[in-house]
Amino acid sequence: MSLPEISFIRSNIPKISQLSESVIAMENSGIYTNYGPINQKFEKRLVEQMFGGVGQCVTVCNATIGLMMALKYVTRHTDPERQRYIIMPSFTFAAAAHAVLWAGFIPLLCDIDQQDWMASHDAEQALLQQYKDQVAAIFPYATFGNAADLAYYTELERRTGIPVVIDAAASLGARDGQGNGFGQGSPHAIICSLHATKTMGIGEGGFIYANNPEMIEALRAMGNFGFGQVRHATMPGLNSKLPEIGALLALSGLEQLDAVVEKKCSIERLYYDLLPEFTFQRQHGTRTAYQFLPVRLPAQYAPHRRAILERMKQKRIGTSTYFSPHLHEQSYFAANSVAGDLSVTRALAASIVSLPLWHEMTPEMVHYVCREFRAACHAQIC
Repeated sequence: MSLPEISFIRSNIPKISQLSESVIAMENSGIYTNYGPINQKFEKRLVEQMFGGVGQCVTVCNATIGLMMALKYVTRHTDPERQRYIIMPSFTFAAAAHAVLWAGFIPLLCDIDQQDWMASHDAEQALLQQYKDQVAAIFPYATFGNAADLAYYTELERRTGIPVVIDAAASLGARDGQGNGFGQGSPHAIICSLHATKTMGIGEGGFIYANNPEMIEALRAMGNFGFGQVRHATMPGLNSKLPEIGALLALSGLEQLDAVVEKKCSIERLYYDLLPEFTFQRQHGTRTAYQFLPVRLPAQYAPHRRAILERMKQKRIGTSTYFSPHLHEQSYFAANSVAGDLSVTRALAASIVSLPLWHEMTPEMVHYVCREFRAACHAQIC
């Protein structure tokens, strides 16, 4: 009997072929971009459905561009010759560090918390003390969609005057400790991705959310070549606009998002039940919209990670190692960043494994993945 093949990630993108009437209506309108009516409808529905009708958002062609714009906006009054650094974790995706560099700053990499795997507040404070007025912004990551402590960052910004931008690439569908959509009501720019690998994907796309109408309006102008007036650039700009076809896919995706996230949460819980001897991320919200399931190998298995993943591949089970190597282990970022102590980051990056978690997985698939994962681990020390 052939073994089942279980891919690491399976995209959840609405089928354009099932949206033919809407596509025809778009074609008849002659409007394909420039924050058109479909985009406007998506932004409005997104805020109503996922953020309780509180705040505003602007779509972007991808989340990396969104990060770049948000960082550029919040640092618009800084002196880049003096305020050169942006504090961020090293345990994150390359896009975040690229955004900092493209915005004209130097990533100042901090360590992470031992349990929730997000930026350590103690590590951030240590770098703030060391670099003082050289810090232009603070740039935490809601790691794997976990609910970062936004109240802490709001108070930190108030106390220090240093602006905060939240990288929430995987957070659409996540909920905070009160059960609200993660970021709801926050004054900070919250950037989410709609990439094909995300829980709600459209191929390429994203959005910036904030309960800050002045910021969102400025970001909308920045994303349209900096046109703060008609055909008149009044600020730094680029072209970040999401095409209408992307907004149409996003509208369709919203209809199924909650059901998809709930299904993935049930799979997540099954993993926890079946792998009690492994370490998982401590979560702070009431729901995390995982793309995949991050798990930390016990100390006795961590040195054998490569062999474990190779055996999983032989069993036709897709796995990965987000975020390993972490940023400061990557040659370009090592040469173009400054790092504080990263001992917790190094240890986690050396022992992290990402297991498949997609909404069409069956309980039988999860049982199979866990059985083979445990067998792959035990085989290395027997």
